[in-house]
Amino acid sequence: MSVYRRTIHASVDRVWSVLADGWLYPLFVVGATRMRDVDDDWPAPGSALHHSVGSWPLVINDSTSVIDSDPPTMLRLRARAWPAGEAEVTFRLLPRGEDTEVVIEEDAASGPAVLLPKPVRAPLLNWRNSETLHRLSYVAEGRTD
Repeated sequence: MSVYRRTIHASVDRVWSVLADGWLYPLFVVGATRMRDVDDDWPAPGSALHHSVGSWPLVINDSTSVIDSDPPTMLRLRARAWPAGEAEVTFRLLPRGEDTEVVIEEDAASGPAVLLPKPVRAPLLNWRNSETLHRLSYVAEGRTD
């Protein structure tokens, strides 16, 4: 499992507002290239984002669904990115004064990616999640409510 942390200079509510707006995911999730649709009740458990992954012309339509949600501090997702497989991703938002410590936990849940040994897949996920949280910080810190 990959666990990565970053302090974002924005309130928990502001960071949550980015996570709760499914149309913003391609701005900060590494690999998401476009959003095709967002369920009206996102991020309620069972709701989904309908996105595409990859680079044109090798773009695959897929989805990410909410396993659990505890606004504004936790969002657990099942992210599909076939043919690589599926991952379980959890965002935890921890208040740190006026800032927010965001913890992202991710691991392969099914598909070919689970065949990679954890010591091999963890550094790849750490790189991806480092960049994801870097991008999330730009969106949340630049957002005006």
